[in-house]
Amino acid sequence: MPEINLLTFLIVCPLVGLAGFVDAIAGGGGFISLPAYLIAGIPPINAIGTNKVSSAMGTTIATIRYGKLGYINVRSTVPAILFALAGSWLGAMLAVQVSSDILKIVMLVLLPVMAFFVMRSKRLTNNSPENEYPQRKTTLITMAIAFPIGIYDGFYGPGAGTLLMMLLIGIAHYSLNKAAGTTKVINLSTNIAALFTYLFSGKVILVLGITAGLFNIAGAYLGTKFFSEKGAAIAKPMIITVLCIFFVKVIGELIGIL
Repeated sequence: MPEINLLTFLIVCPLVGLAGFVDAIAGGGGFISLPAYLIAGIPPINAIGTNKVSSAMGTTIATIRYGKLGYINVRSTVPAILFALAGSWLGAMLAVQVSSDILKIVMLVLLPVMAFFVMRSKRLTNNSPENEYPQRKTTLITMAIAFPIGIYDGFYGPGAGTLLMMLLIGIAHYSLNKAAGTTKVINLSTNIAALFTYLFSGKVILVLGITAGLFNIAGAYLGTKFFSEKGAAIAKPMIITVLCIFFVKVIGELIGIL
């Protein structure tokens, strides 16, 4: 297990707190938290495992907060969790057989399309859409979306929450609020499933993960509070920012500089 010191905590904790804030609103907190562990000198496999601890703690608080605010479609979310977990397992199996570069190239095409959708979509400013689907149809579409997102999360992972949120809004006709809440529940389930794997393999630095997790909880709490008060005014620009970071990251990985 790698050694940690005070400087490790000073680098990791504030950035993980910021990640919790961003993730609660637009997803993509991993773009901030995982690099924080790496910058602090934590080996990649330990960084990924420890990040699962802190992110799961923050996501739990965000999920509870959104649940209390009535932002979670429980009837659609429960079966979608099962499909997301099945997809995540399949994605992990595919990851050892297929080059991730294929998926990255696909994402380079999809991300600008999604950014354009966010810029133009009126659904990101209307939390009570008139053309909301009946419950049964909503559930089936949510399950159909959760499965490929689960595959993506198991296969590659970054930005899965943001992608899920956009698909729930664009295809399943969720309001912005319910898309955010439902995304958190599904994210939490896949995070916990992955966390157990890392815990059992001994790749988690618990003291660092739990301490950083407290900062992530604070960030998630503030993020949900801002989201409930500001709605699309804060979500829309933050989603665009996350998608742009995602786009740059994918390009950087393809050309070997990230």
